Amino acid sequence: MLDSLVTSKTRIKLLLKFFAHANSGYLRSLAKEFDESTNSVRVELNRLTEAGLLLAEDEGKTKVYRANHSHPFFSEITGMVSKFLGLEDLMERIVRRMGEVEKAYIVGDYAHGLDSGTIELILVGKNLDKAYLDFIVDKTYEKIQRKVQVTLLDEDPGNIQGIMVFGK
Repeated sequence: MLDSLVTSKTRIKLLLKFFAHANSGYLRSLAKEFDESTNSVRVELNRLTEAGLLLAEDEGKTKVYRANHSHPFFSEITGMVSKFLGLEDLMERIVRRMGEVEKAYIVGDYAHGLDSGTIELILVGKNLDKAYLDFIVDKTYEKIQRKVQVTLLDEDPGNIQGIMVFGK
């Protein structure tokens, strides 16, 4: 869906980076991460900054880019990116059908703004349906081509950092 609306592959990568993970980045690290030329990344960073979607701040000699949380379309773009990745749907289905899920966290590379192809989840709850979990992991791979690794916990250790938290 997103790739049919946005024709630049580099721009899609930037939108995913900044609006799925709420991270910051600078030109050279983004070019290296995306395996793109610095020029192509610079062009798209400039376009997104001029549109007000990204903020650019100088940190020493480096310009650091971040998503503009006060942009009127921030929530909508974040929602589109999340739907594109299938994360929102995945988390809602898991929370709804797994049993007594108290909290669900996305951690690991996705929480740090990297798309390694693996989504790591931590589910906290009791009497969780492990058969359904196996089914949804397989379906998720078919749908969004991402491997899902899930850790089940009986109680919340209280120190988990994640990009999305669903549940009570």
